[in-house]
Amino acid sequence: MSEPISRTEVEHVAALARLDLTDDELDRFTRELGSILEHVEELSSLTLDGVEPTAHPLPLVNVLRPDEVRPSLERAEVLAAAPAVEDNRFRVPRILDAP
Repeated sequence: MSEPISRTEVEHVAALARLDLTDDELDRFTRELGSILEHVEELSSLTLDGVEPTAHPLPLVNVLRPDEVRPSLERAEVLAAAPAVEDNRFRVPRILDAP
């Protein structure tokens, strides 16, 4: 089997990504990327007929509690602790220019 990726190809990809790699890094990444590509080739050879595609290996469930009305602080009490209040609301600094 031929090499999955050459050092020249790794240099090219590094240049596209604007990465300045040393000779040692180029050698290491050539080996590591080659190993990754060999593994992908092995996975590509698997027979997956009848296997349903999945986005997540475990079933996802909503872990949020039910939305229920519960006692909370009074508005006046909360606003009393705020650094700035305007029209019975929190006043915050403007971050966007308004027309």
